[in-house]
Amino acid sequence: MTEAAEEAIAEQLRWQAEACRMIGSPLYAALLERAAADVEARGPVWEVLRGHESDPRFSVLGLRLFGTVNRMAITGREPELAAAYEARDASRAWKALRDAIERNTAELRPLVDLPVQTNEVGRCNALLFGFLTVAAETDMPLRLLEVGASAGLNLRWDRFGYRANGFTWGPADSPLQLEFELEGTPPALPAAVEVAERRGCDANPVDASTPEGRLTLLSYVWPDQPERIARMRAALTVAERVPVTIERETAAAWTERMLAEAASGQATVLYHSIVSQYLSDDERETFFGHVTTAGERASADAPLAWLKMEPVDDRADLELTLWPGGETHRIARVGYHGSPVELL
Repeated sequence: MTEAAEEAIAEQLRWQAEACRMIGSPLYAALLERAAADVEARGPVWEVLRGHESDPRFSVLGLRLFGTVNRMAITGREPELAAAYEARDASRAWKALRDAIERNTAELRPLVDLPVQTNEVGRCNALLFGFLTVAAETDMPLRLLEVGASAGLNLRWDRFGYRANGFTWGPADSPLQLEFELEGTPPALPAAVEVAERRGCDANPVDASTPEGRLTLLSYVWPDQPERIARMRAALTVAERVPVTIERETAAAWTERMLAEAASGQATVLYHSIVSQYLSDDERETFFGHVTTAGERASADAPLAWLKMEPVDDRADLELTLWPGGETHRIARVGYHGSPVELL
């Protein structure tokens, strides 16, 4: 039984290592490979992760562990690990990481239960084209409803600047200027939009206005990707200026409540990015059903858009369904952290 559990956890870590390698973190890829071997040797990684052999693959067990340890590096509790991360030295980082896990096993075991909260603002590179399409087709203010919003950073998407291959959009003086690779020619889109409302839900929301919340968000950014760390810090600055409401509620219950009454004179945009995989099959089916039912009630005076960016293969698909009508269009294929954006 123990051998099967070790094998299951090691397989999860190796799967995550390949994903990190594909998405551009050679450091985490190397560390996850070593962590898998440590599980098989019943080392300190096994001591922290034992009991999690049945966790779903997309609950990203390896990233949950590495995020909790990264908090210790960021706060100065593990200076050797922080220095190794900065040097991007995998051998040195593995020794420091393993030592940190061994010293803090009792503290880490309950923390590994916490979900990953990435709140990757780079995904707004693609979401932008969905929002602007809705604004162009409806000529109405947008009512933004984000499912799985984490800290709601992506609810401030219109306050970011965007730059790609000659394409520009958004305020040039924003603290966050998103630069990305754009494949394809963008259609004519509005130069500005009016946002009437910003609301989101999350099963475990993060309060970006607190030091603890900011630390949580930074801890899940991979330490060998400094550009993502800089993006996160800039997004947190924007978040200080633009308040949003994030409620602790399940996707299905919140969506049903938010879409129960139409918002006359506004285009409601319900959206999510890399969220579906974290929902149970029942929750996902109920959630999707609530959106579809609300779509069937939509009118020209109160349209509903469903914008979703979810995994397919080495990229995610960005799809938009707009009611009345209910036609679905695949807008783009997108890298998981928001670049490249391939317009279709």
